[in-house]
Amino acid sequence: MKYGPSETEAFLPGPSSKGLFIVNEGNFMYGNASLSYFDTQSGIVENEVFIRANGINLGDVAQSMTIHNGLGYIVVNNSGVIFVIDPGTFRLKGNITGLISPRHIHFVNENKAYVTDLYRERITVIDPVKYTISGSINTPGHRSTEEMVQWKNDLFVSCWSFDNKILVIDTQTDTVTDSIEVGNQPSRMILDKNNKIWCAASGEIYRINPENRTVEKIFTVSDDATYSYLEMNASKDTLYILNRDVWRMAADHETFPSQPFIRNRNSRYYGLAVDPATSHIYIADAIDYVQPGKIYRYDPDGTPVDTLTAGINPGAFCFK
Repeated sequence: MKYGPSETEAFLPGPSSKGLFIVNEGNFMYGNASLSYFDTQSGIVENEVFIRANGINLGDVAQSMTIHNGLGYIVVNNSGVIFVIDPGTFRLKGNITGLISPRHIHFVNENKAYVTDLYRERITVIDPVKYTISGSINTPGHRSTEEMVQWKNDLFVSCWSFDNKILVIDTQTDTVTDSIEVGNQPSRMILDKNNKIWCAASGEIYRINPENRTVEKIFTVSDDATYSYLEMNASKDTLYILNRDVWRMAADHETFPSQPFIRNRNSRYYGLAVDPATSHIYIADAIDYVQPGKIYRYDPDGTPVDTLTAGINPGAFCFK
């Protein structure tokens, strides 16, 4: 079915309070990004929910999604826009424009959020109430800022493309105060129960102490600097690393596991998520980067549950 700018669909009854948004990148320059929703209580997957609810395309390369204060913020990278939706109806509430190549959004407080960028030596400061740009943080020499993790008043930002730094930003003054050197292409970062930051970079996982801003431990995942996806379970005491296979490691362990937790099924794994409430595991498969991708769901013990069909190149997840 095709949807024009005036044709919309009401999702009645609406999805339950528990579910998973799947952000499908689409293909670069094709404008075929999409949003899927998996209702974990009914087991129903609804694809193309953004265009069906709003009558407009999501845009070119959907990058990430975050829910804050009852609203969903979808960052669309190559379109330079953040769409704000009602997670219950998928209806558009507003949008934030004037961005170049946004990647991720992090909320500092009710009136301030940061947006990283692929092609700018700056982080954009957003007013999430007014849906406007309110300022910026210069990042000289670091044009590709990526994921963000906050510890107390410090925000740690990975610098991804052709970089090897994690920037430290004082969220009270909106200034870069320090940096930490890691491996090439640092990307995904998470905070564990011990308040240690974990960062994936070029086949390695770094454990960082945010208090003294030092690398405590480096774990080698692969020898060929391949990209790793990194997630944490609901209790934040166990890491899941997707690098060809899925590896599971306790946050307190000092050695990387010798055997994978879930073996690759000859798939093009493209994303990873762990349910923060149940610790169920979701693995995205891009298949051939052209046809609709698949999502493989596993129990917390690694037992396969089912397979879901999403959009083209499912790459990011957001739990509701």
